[in-house]
Amino acid sequence: MQHITKYKSYKTMNHKSISLSIIILSFFSLFNFNSEAAAQPVPKVPDYMVFAGDTIRFDRADLRERMDRELIAFTYSHNASTLIIKRANRYFPQVEPILKRMGVPDDLKYLMVIESNLDPQAVSGAGAAGLWQFIQSTGRSYGLEVNANIDERYNLVKSTEAACKYLSDAYAKFGDWMTVAASYNGGQQGMVRRIENQRQKSALNMWLVDETSRYMFRLLAAKMMLENPHQFGFSFTPDELYPYIPPKRQITITNPIDDLVSFAEENGITYAELKRANLWLREAKLNNASRRTYVIDIPDMEALHYTPSETKVHSWVWLK
Repeated sequence: MQHITKYKSYKTMNHKSISLSIIILSFFSLFNFNSEAAAQPVPKVPDYMVFAGDTIRFDRADLRERMDRELIAFTYSHNASTLIIKRANRYFPQVEPILKRMGVPDDLKYLMVIESNLDPQAVSGAGAAGLWQFIQSTGRSYGLEVNANIDERYNLVKSTEAACKYLSDAYAKFGDWMTVAASYNGGQQGMVRRIENQRQKSALNMWLVDETSRYMFRLLAAKMMLENPHQFGFSFTPDELYPYIPPKRQITITNPIDDLVSFAEENGITYAELKRANLWLREAKLNNASRRTYVIDIPDMEALHYTPSETKVHSWVWLK
């Protein structure tokens, strides 16, 4: 068999050599990339943080280590962390006034960050959807219409208002924002049972499933990163951030719309842009048999063609 191997064609051997070279180059490229990523130091766990007016101290070993884990995750999850900051420039200006109007602390916007990575079309394996990741039953219980034709979990204003109602209800029960956050992940009734069974008032002092236990510290790490991204190795120029482009106008609808493609054309936009601006419209028509009132955003097609360097920056801490 050795003589057969020795006299393989040059073409075959050359292909194998090229393939091997590509593998070796890919390996070293990956190694160099990971080395550069690893060069970014992880922010130190602070002595304490203030979240929604509550002070969380990290002078206990388990709290410090749990926070450290999430700081490491945000530092080295480059794709997700980069997109979060870019998208925050678009969605924070829309969400913050709603939180203020609904009497919910501004810091609760970071729940939206860790729920969906600020992807308005995010859908979880459990079927939670939208920026605030409501499951169907919870969304309906807080006033959202959810069906095959209309899904208001994808409506930024209505889903944010629903989230505010949920958070306010939870705070009335628990009186502690970290416990409220844990309940957003694990459910209010589940948190009530754990408080009774473990005889603790704060979720920070409870034994919880790993996802909920980490959830609170992911929330704090998100706040740290978005308030000081330079600590995590992230900075941007204005043209790298995603702009918020307000709609050109809004149309109030009380009747069915049989054909949204025609509706879009009548309003000088494409069907694609209509859907992008109104993700809650799930089909190519609006049934509205009950004659409910809906508000449809008509995007400003001219403003969509913008000069990136003139992007309005929501928070200057994100800039280089």
